[in-house]
Amino acid sequence: MPAYRTPLGPLATDRRLCDLSPVDRLAELTFEFGLAGGDTTTAEVTVGMIGAVMRRHLPPAAPLARYADALDDPVLAGQVLRGYLNGSIDAVLRLSDPGTPTRYLVVDYKTNWLGRPDRDELSVGDYTPARMTEAMIHAHYPLQALLYSVALHRLLRWRQPGYDPDVHLGGIMYLFIRGMAGPDTPRVDGVPCGVFSWRPPGALVVELSALLDGRQR
Repeated sequence: MPAYRTPLGPLATDRRLCDLSPVDRLAELTFEFGLAGGDTTTAEVTVGMIGAVMRRHLPPAAPLARYADALDDPVLAGQVLRGYLNGSIDAVLRLSDPGTPTRYLVVDYKTNWLGRPDRDELSVGDYTPARMTEAMIHAHYPLQALLYSVALHRLLRWRQPGYDPDVHLGGIMYLFIRGMAGPDTPRVDGVPCGVFSWRPPGALVVELSALLDGRQR
């Protein structure tokens, strides 16, 4: 399978999925956590508040910074988050390079068709960082990615000795497998086509985790 042999770019120091042993690749990590107190609501948390957290931590030029504007949509911004959130992360990768601490990456697999509307053919060139960024924002994948990061953050707080979000949270990779063509996959600015990479600041994930728990900044 070409996607299995495609280098994953800088966040993964160009490892491929096939380079990782089963002990370093945790598939289908399920999670569940309470929102704003779970059964006992302790605060009102809305979707719009998540956008505010993003703005505090992302520079305006960051590729996904403008996603915060999408969360200001009148239909979304006032949505109150209550109860429990559960889900399953496609994979968590554990990476260790000589002389550096272990870090963990969230991975999600996507099969989105990003071909041009004026033609039927699909090419690897349809999966450049710019086009994947547009697809991410349109489908609200940044919100999904941040929620997955919070779930991993909470797990590592309990399981990783000396846990430091800025060190151990290695980032997020959305793998658009239709654009991953194996070892010869073209690159744009050093990033292989089909591989969307993002490393949110650790402080963003920590503050979002606290917000979802009902603790305001």
